[in-house]
Amino acid sequence: MTSWTHDHRHIPMTVPAYPRPQKVTQTRVFRSEWTKLRTQPSAGWALLSAAILIIGFGTLYSLLLEARPPHGAAAVAAFDPAAVSLAGVQLAQIAAGVLGVLLITSEYATGLIRTTLAAVPRRLPILWGKAALLSAATVAVSLPAAVAAFLAGQSILGRQHLAVSLSHPGVARAVLGCALYLAVAGLLGLGLGALLRSTAGGISALFGLLFAVQIAVGFLPGKWSGEVGKFLPATAGQAVTTVHPDPAVSLAPWAGFGLFCLYAAVVLGLAAMRMRRGDA
Repeated sequence: MTSWTHDHRHIPMTVPAYPRPQKVTQTRVFRSEWTKLRTQPSAGWALLSAAILIIGFGTLYSLLLEARPPHGAAAVAAFDPAAVSLAGVQLAQIAAGVLGVLLITSEYATGLIRTTLAAVPRRLPILWGKAALLSAATVAVSLPAAVAAFLAGQSILGRQHLAVSLSHPGVARAVLGCALYLAVAGLLGLGLGALLRSTAGGISALFGLLFAVQIAVGFLPGKWSGEVGKFLPATAGQAVTTVHPDPAVSLAPWAGFGLFCLYAAVVLGLAAMRMRRGDA
């Protein structure tokens, strides 16, 4: 392209080069979602809260039982030192689940979801990208926290000769299971948030699935409470965090965790259907 000057000399002009549109791939979606995750303040606070709850509550509970140790051969035999030091997972699941909800509902609240969907018209790679990064971030934070809580708790319980080592049968699986359980709790929150598209609604549904249903089943008569309760999401998932689950009220560790994953998969599947067919 050329232009004439006042003295009729040809002077070349530079035509601005525009970048070619790049193909949307799952890898590029991962990078985008990673940027959102690490720049979202609520994500950092939720992960930090989960780590603090795992370590802090586990340590406090260990100190309490050190002051009031079990008495009698039967009580000592039934005592689960690993479960004591990992008790903080019961509270940390709230932080993990709420993080999953906020990861998607914050975009709907601010309207950013429209920009995201315009950049990724197929939509579902967005949900899968969030799910993968949420799982990785939760495990990366909660696994070291669970190890730290276990070591701190056992050092405290060891003063009463109640500690177990990480090499004890079932203990390493329970520690790893804590991180896996929290990751799936986060996915459950993500699915509920994507399905309901409301922060308040997603968190309420999360509390209902993890706590309210379990409380309601507790009022069932006789053995019905234990038989039904073992199939509920939280009870089933937490079986993998226990060294020796009670068969009367709990499924086998990996069977229970598998059922918990199934609950999360169903919710994510429903969320994917709505995300694919619904409007932003």
